[in-house]
Amino acid sequence: MSETRFSKPLIYMLIGSAIILALSLGVRHGFGLYLVPMSDEFSWGHNVFSLAIAMQNLIWGAAQPFTGALADKYGSKIVVAVGGVLYTIGLLLMGGSSTGWLLNLSVGLILGLALSATSFSVLLSAVGRAAPPEKRSLAMGIASAAGSFGQFIMLPSTLLLLQNFGWSAALVVSAILIAMIVPLAWMLKAPAFVVPNTSTNQVQLSFKDILVIAKNHKPFWFLSLGFLVCGCTVVFIGIHIPGYLNDHGFNATTGTVFLALVGLFNIVGTYTAGWLGGKYSKPKLLMGLYGLRGIAIIAFLMLPLSTFTIYSFGVVMGLLWLSTVPLTNGIVANMFGIKYLSMLSGIVFFTHQVGSFFGGWLGGVNHDVTGNYDLIWLFSIILSVFGVLVHFFVDEKAVVHD
Repeated sequence: MSETRFSKPLIYMLIGSAIILALSLGVRHGFGLYLVPMSDEFSWGHNVFSLAIAMQNLIWGAAQPFTGALADKYGSKIVVAVGGVLYTIGLLLMGGSSTGWLLNLSVGLILGLALSATSFSVLLSAVGRAAPPEKRSLAMGIASAAGSFGQFIMLPSTLLLLQNFGWSAALVVSAILIAMIVPLAWMLKAPAFVVPNTSTNQVQLSFKDILVIAKNHKPFWFLSLGFLVCGCTVVFIGIHIPGYLNDHGFNATTGTVFLALVGLFNIVGTYTAGWLGGKYSKPKLLMGLYGLRGIAIIAFLMLPLSTFTIYSFGVVMGLLWLSTVPLTNGIVANMFGIKYLSMLSGIVFFTHQVGSFFGGWLGGVNHDVTGNYDLIWLFSIILSVFGVLVHFFVDEKAVVHD
């Protein structure tokens, strides 16, 4: 039974990955809280800050395959350490951004690049490489849950800093916390797991070889389409639920509590999804997740809107929020092995970020044109059905063997 237990180096890596993800994603989760104070101080329209965040999502996604390729070639700890340095610089520069172009440089470009090096694709791939295949999904679920905890804890912490010290000082404190990523990156040094009694004479595939195989493997692209659905739905809800609730007479606290509940129950959801992914078919689990999202949205829209239904929706969506992440990354690892996992996970994540961009943007367009969010809610339900259907064509069987 020893092969089913985590090794000490893997445990250290899990601890390091968990703290790094909690810091990286936790600080990022609070960026929306800076929109109002920075816009008010510099007399910006909200579109200035929103554009910088939209740029960040696209740059994060576009850079992810390349950052992943560097992690595959040179090691995750070097890439994550460089990402930590960039993240720190970006936050400090954001604190001095008094113009739109400086904000685009700091929040959009630098922080977008930093997040590509310190978030799920690189960290989960490092964990996945070190874990035995039967425990890979669980290990990714544990690391993902830590990122979810960071999102939960940093939202009220950032709000507290903003209220007591102002937005600029809050960014300096955040930069000091993020700087801890650099030494923590050296915990990411567990060796890749090697299946006992496997041949050492297997053909070694190059970057080009694996990209050609991935390009011609249709289930990989169906999986990517599913992750696009995930990005579109969660970012629409994450960005626009406070505005939707405000339109219906609820105050800002209700929206903040909703997002905090999402972060809290996300911890349970991602861990559970990772555990289930080690026991059952991951494509079928993803079908269930996307289907439940659609049902939850329909129920939320049909039931009378109250504090109870809002918070209940937050709990349910939290359980389903990032549960797709360990399952999706686990499927990529099963398909292509672990050697180029960071790069291939990065390609899938890029489609997630494209969906994120359109979810946030289309939600705003819908509201500006019609004065409500009816069409984008309907679109989210249709996308949930599409997410179920597309995973009928996802097969996690190995195409490349480790």
